[in-house]
Amino acid sequence: MTTEVTLPSTSASPTARQVWTRARGIVLALVLLLVAAVAIAAIRSTERHGGLDPRSADPYGSRAVAELLADRGVDTRVVTTLDEARAAAGPDTTLLIAVPDLLTHRQQTQLHSAAADSEGRTLLVAPGSWSVERLAPGVVADPATSLDSTLSPDCALPAAQRAGTADTGGIRYTVTVPGYDECYPSERLPTLVRVPAASGNGDTVVLGAPDILYNDTLDERGNASLALQLLGSRPHLVWYLPSLSDPSATDPNEEKGFLDLLPSGWLWGTLQLFFAAALAALWRARRLGPLVPERLPVAIRASETVEGRARLYRKANARDRAATALRSTIRTRLAPLVGVPVTQAHAPEALLPALSAHLHRDGDGQSLQPLLFGPPPSDDAALISLADQLDALEREVRRS
Repeated sequence: MTTEVTLPSTSASPTARQVWTRARGIVLALVLLLVAAVAIAAIRSTERHGGLDPRSADPYGSRAVAELLADRGVDTRVVTTLDEARAAAGPDTTLLIAVPDLLTHRQQTQLHSAAADSEGRTLLVAPGSWSVERLAPGVVADPATSLDSTLSPDCALPAAQRAGTADTGGIRYTVTVPGYDECYPSERLPTLVRVPAASGNGDTVVLGAPDILYNDTLDERGNASLALQLLGSRPHLVWYLPSLSDPSATDPNEEKGFLDLLPSGWLWGTLQLFFAAALAALWRARRLGPLVPERLPVAIRASETVEGRARLYRKANARDRAATALRSTIRTRLAPLVGVPVTQAHAPEALLPALSAHLHRDGDGQSLQPLLFGPPPSDDAALISLADQLDALEREVRRS
């Protein structure tokens, strides 16, 4: 017959109340993080709705500029696929690319070829380093953005001169090919660049910020004038809104890994959880309180400490750190003996001349340079020799 015995929990086993007390801080932090993420997502979902869409009347939409262009006889057509954008390019058409960085490199190459052969105008809205060099060769995006939003033209481009100051401050560009129009500079780097075509009347305009196209800022400064001149030079305007659902965005011959199949939101979410866990770990670690000095049960002789550290250096093969410690200590000891402040003991230009004068040596301390500030020894024998030479130098200084 088998008898089951149930062992009672020991006093060291945490109770449910204790577990909740320990974990409630982390749970509260996770709940607050989740609420904040949902709130930010909700705010941003309405804040940028219809951004740069000529059909949207939201603050960040572009319906106002489309209606102004219509009053001047320019018709606006919205396309969302690469094939539509390439087919619509022509000499009497302005092709506006709203978010060039959403295009793949293959899409960028195809679009640039179609635009270059069309002899029309191509307007790139805030292209970054991912896209600008393919869509506008000779133009490179600078990593540092403009600190000022409103800038002055400072160029000979007629459209910029007529518009005056405008909100073009955003991405700055470096032009590597002469002959381009560089306008609205911020710290000597332009935020608007006009790239003329190699042949014909076509050109490409690189705009560092989308502010002049927004409904909310179109009526400020020279934004409307600059937008109408850049977009109204041809009777037709094709407004290309790149879409991730565009079939041309995927290459059937390209093999994708596991990470490529994950949505970008999951990667950002994982990163946020990592930072939250790191903050929680730091918070829990600080709850242990500061370190408290404790009297050792026995006194340890200095020689034993030195020997123990030497063994650690030898085990780690850290001759460089051992040599650095020896030289730093001897320099600190020698500096007061030759009249050099301790704060300048590790400066060769201060210590070496004083040592040479004290020892009556010629050469302005050049013979002492490799000994006190030289490279780390190559082997253990060289390290021992270095220690002996440093001891001999200290004895010589103290005797002189």
